[in-house]
Amino acid sequence: MKIINANDYNDMSRKAANIISAQVIVKPDCVLGLATGSSPLGLYANLVERYKQGDLDFSQVKSVNLDEYLGLTHDNPQSYYYFMNENLFRQINIAPENTHIPDGLTENAEQACTEYEQIIQSLGGIDLQLLGLGNNGHIGFNEPGTAFEQLTHCVSLTESTIQANSRFFEKLEDVPTKACTMGIKSIMSAKKIVIIVNGKGKADIVQKAFFGPVTTDVPASILQMHPDVTLVADAEALSLCDI
Repeated sequence: MKIINANDYNDMSRKAANIISAQVIVKPDCVLGLATGSSPLGLYANLVERYKQGDLDFSQVKSVNLDEYLGLTHDNPQSYYYFMNENLFRQINIAPENTHIPDGLTENAEQACTEYEQIIQSLGGIDLQLLGLGNNGHIGFNEPGTAFEQLTHCVSLTESTIQANSRFFEKLEDVPTKACTMGIKSIMSAKKIVIIVNGKGKADIVQKAFFGPVTTDVPASILQMHPDVTLVADAEALSLCDI
């Protein structure tokens, strides 16, 4: 695992954007695995700015998103479909037909998960997967106890994840309790993985995930076994790590 130290959130966002920009430049038709939440907002803003400056071309890029809530319509500001379009897709020249997000409105969630995994395979797999890190060590919505061999699947969110996500909703009861997510095996099949983490609140889980034992109790710990992982984290997130 390669660790890139960042001074703060903005520096983390810039350094992570450098890696993704390089991927797009080196392989213009690459497949990007994308994440949502507060962590990648600065990174996406960096990519948009570089596109507007003429430094990046996304016309051949394909994307697959990590996860989506079940039950939220596309025009719901908290759906990941809405998030990706507002914060990235509609601001760059990526073709809409080349963007893929799990179907959160399906009547048959299990079938939709199987079909989503097939989409990933049909694209030739993921060249670079972007991840954030949950407070309990989850990646995507793979909560503690999730089997490492899982592919794209439906999950019931833990209480801690629901609480963490409640800051994005008006009321706690508005937070979805189920989601469709790439499985850990899906994530580990990516050729490269970039994980971004910031803030003192993540320091303990960073230490456990990347310097502790590999265990399903800390899903992100499996990333220690991947051949090409880059952790981009600020000083606060790395404050408990002996590096």
